[in-house]
Amino acid sequence: MHSAFVLMNAELGKENHIVNEIKKISTVKEVYPVYGVYDVLMVIESDSMETLRETITSQIRKLDGIKSTLTMIIVKDQ
Repeated sequence: MHSAFVLMNAELGKENHIVNEIKKISTVKEVYPVYGVYDVLMVIESDSMETLRETITSQIRKLDGIKSTLTMIIVKDQ
């Protein structure tokens, strides 16, 4: 299983809409609106790195109102 934390900056006032849209993506396991440098934090899991990449680039980053993302792939002990 491959996992990643994704931090996101959203356009002002679009945070709740983005969180609701992200909740619809099957590979997103957790999503939270947060205060601070970033506006949204999520955890993504998939069986392959390719699916993880596709989720981020084709589903999440294309949502209306997203300004930027920071992805951190989780390293798990073998």
